[in-house]
Amino acid sequence: MAYLPVLLLLLLSASASAAATGGGQRNLSDYEPLFEAWCAEHGKSYASPGERAARLAAFADNAAFVAAHNAGTGNGGSPPSYTLALNAFADLTHAEFRAARLGGLAVGPRLVGARPPSAGAFEGAVGAIPNTLDWRQSGAVTGVKDQGSCGACWSFSATGAIEGINKIKTGSLVSLSEQELIDCDRSYNNGCGGGLMDYAYKFVVKNGGLDTEDDYPYRQVDGTCNKNKLKKHVVTIDGYKDVPANKEDLLLQAVAQQPISVGICGSAQAFQLYSQGIFDGPCPTSLDHAVLIVGYGSEGGKDYWIVKNSWGERWGMKGYMHMHRNTGTSSGICGINMMASFPTKTSPNPPPSPGPGPTKCSLFTSCPEGSTCCCSWRTLGLCLSWGCCELDNAVCCKDNRSCCPADYPVCDTDRGRCLKGNGNFSSIEGVKRKQAFSKVPSWNGLLELLDQ
Repeated sequence: MAYLPVLLLLLLSASASAAATGGGQRNLSDYEPLFEAWCAEHGKSYASPGERAARLAAFADNAAFVAAHNAGTGNGGSPPSYTLALNAFADLTHAEFRAARLGGLAVGPRLVGARPPSAGAFEGAVGAIPNTLDWRQSGAVTGVKDQGSCGACWSFSATGAIEGINKIKTGSLVSLSEQELIDCDRSYNNGCGGGLMDYAYKFVVKNGGLDTEDDYPYRQVDGTCNKNKLKKHVVTIDGYKDVPANKEDLLLQAVAQQPISVGICGSAQAFQLYSQGIFDGPCPTSLDHAVLIVGYGSEGGKDYWIVKNSWGERWGMKGYMHMHRNTGTSSGICGINMMASFPTKTSPNPPPSPGPGPTKCSLFTSCPEGSTCCCSWRTLGLCLSWGCCELDNAVCCKDNRSCCPADYPVCDTDRGRCLKGNGNFSSIEGVKRKQAFSKVPSWNGLLELLDQ
């Protein structure tokens, strides 16, 4: 993706150097033109002048950091192996960014230091290992997803690994539901509060499979487990294995077989503003984020992992990062060698589950799947004609002409609104009602019976 023009960054570098030479406090007005251009590029606006001023201050700090890094002044003057940019997160302080995007791996008292027993440790692959590999080229990687401010990176890493092995074993690439893991995998994992990939694999094995992203879409919040969706076992796995910690040679062999889930430390400021190139830190090894290794390669005599993140395409190389491989340290860059695991699959997926079918209104009438039967003509307590509301589990209004969604169940027929609760209607924001039923089934069959 294209970030701000290079000319603006060169001007920024000059202004940052001038500010550093002067030894005074950074002049935010110097960054106003750049900030305005950045806001226009990313569609950003702020609710108040105070909020805008705070975002400008954070932006200025990040802009100076980007300029210094890319100029090499932050690395002893040597050219960096990766570059930074004013990406979509450039108006967040690093503390804000860490709170919003990190800390989703193995947090909470039930998870710290705990990995469930797996089916065994990975002992290595059989056969030659290619010099380079990119599972994206084999169609085994779905598009980059965005976890938002929900700390469920563990679920994205887990679904990515399951999507990969499913494609390799069945030839079908299916995007799977992180939200099902967030809502339903609650024995050990904590939804948006964090979790571990091994526990996610264990859940999928026990549940008998996982639903698709399309059927159980991501909402960026903790929710109630949808038991009907839980029964849809579209993709299955048979178990999972752990790559022994700090064994980079075994991790390489595992990646040569399939995409691999790993924990990393993403708390370095450079991680927030990464743009392209081979990331080589510096960064700690305290694991606080989960990603997916989808391949490896070399460039300019430097080896790297191809890492798929879950921060959307506005970060890094359209959502990807190259991380230094073969660093000479056992834990690897940002601890990437410390906690790797992957699902195993030998059994075929089950046949597609049959849909729920039409909604039965009466002995003679029904509405399409996903709609609600509402009576449109009632007499002597009997419904003589039915209509179909185009909402699932809807509430039928007493006017016999409209309906409301289940989460706005109160019909305000006077104002044509659906409300969340009763009482003081004027204080409750509502949504517009469905004004009419989509289709009224014929009730001639009932009249014929009554005439007999």
